[in-house]
Amino acid sequence: MTQKPSVLVIDDESGILDTLRILLRKEGFEVSTAQGGKAGLEAIRTSDFDLVLSDVRMPQVTGLDILSAVRERDLLTPVILMTAQASLQTAIAAVNAGAYYYIQKPFSNDELVAILRRACEFRAVRVENKHLKQEIKRRDRATVGRPIGKARRFVDVLRLAEQVAPTDSTVLIQGESGTGKEVLARYIHNLSLRTDGPILSINCGALPENLLESELFGHMKGSFTGAVRDKQGLFAAARGGSFFLDEVGEMPPSLQVKLLRVLQEREAIPVGATEAIPVDVRIIAATNRDLEEEARRGRFRSDLFYRLNVITIHIPPLRDRREDVLLLVESCLQRLAGDQGGESKALSSEALDAVMVYDWPGNVRELENAIEHAWVLTRGSAIEASALPERITRRRKDPLVSEKVYPNPTLDVIERAYIMYVLQAEGGNKTRAAEALGIDPSTLYRKLSRYDEQPPPE
Repeated sequence: MTQKPSVLVIDDESGILDTLRILLRKEGFEVSTAQGGKAGLEAIRTSDFDLVLSDVRMPQVTGLDILSAVRERDLLTPVILMTAQASLQTAIAAVNAGAYYYIQKPFSNDELVAILRRACEFRAVRVENKHLKQEIKRRDRATVGRPIGKARRFVDVLRLAEQVAPTDSTVLIQGESGTGKEVLARYIHNLSLRTDGPILSINCGALPENLLESELFGHMKGSFTGAVRDKQGLFAAARGGSFFLDEVGEMPPSLQVKLLRVLQEREAIPVGATEAIPVDVRIIAATNRDLEEEARRGRFRSDLFYRLNVITIHIPPLRDRREDVLLLVESCLQRLAGDQGGESKALSSEALDAVMVYDWPGNVRELENAIEHAWVLTRGSAIEASALPERITRRRKDPLVSEKVYPNPTLDVIERAYIMYVLQAEGGNKTRAAEALGIDPSTLYRKLSRYDEQPPPE
């Protein structure tokens, strides 16, 4: 709640609105007014208030309608109803339906202010309780739903995700296909303050442009052929939660403009509509493309890229976190044992060797599919290498040091072979290779310089 409690006053008589505005501002409230129930609904739709004070009997839109709209938007906002004797029974029914209190006209100024102050305290307690419950859930889910991995680069990813999760900042997750971008997005949502809300997702490259627009933003009845009724878009359906845009780099340019509006204005316009609707979601986007390069080449809007690129998280490919392969295999085997039933199974030493040296171009998704493939084809408890997909056993790497070439390799030969292997695994990046080797970059440069001056041993 703000330092000055904000209150929306709704009544169809302008004189009452003016009087209450002067009174409540003098008592330290931030006051907004709406003349009539229809104007009150519009104010509730577009803004947030700590308290709502509304008359019960108004033409077209009543105090009960106001109560329903407030509770739909935020259950923590107290609604106080002002009622005449003739509408007393209606007010009592409204309290039973969730209104905080009702005050009968005419009332004294002191009585009204006292009720509003108690309502402020009531809201403050409820907000604090909600935050405490969310913090407990966040801590529980931080251990239960944590993505699997202990490699240093992957642990750094998880730490960054845990740091940004409690904020509402937009997150862009980058990584190759199959690295677990959606898993990380759901982990961020589970640790966020929006954990009680939904997390919805869509693959921007899986739908044609017109269908993708309708799914994201919704549409009005009759806006196009087949639109037989109004449809709520996913942005609206995810209100209070998170929305995951997978493969956002595949989004058509025309929809990139509309997504930019969502990020900038926090509102969306359904297909065929003339008025925008508010959007209350946390955006988490993912891509396997280099969006900065795409923007530089004009294939992705640069202004949208900068709006998405508030917090960027890069998930390393599985070949760069090989120490996590065994953990992922064990997790997959445990899951299959639970899902499929029967006795537990384990990889034979030959199968494990094949799994550990394979490059996994499809990353975690390919690994899980390969283990499930081998599980289904194995009747006993030991999964042999022959049960794995052929590409995994066929593409096993040659030994670092061939016994045919080096029957008795020296330590220098072994060191050189290992350094070149790590350098290749890091894509030629000498800084990362030095970090992986546990040596100073200057030491690595000296060794590589010496290798360039000397031909490899025969």
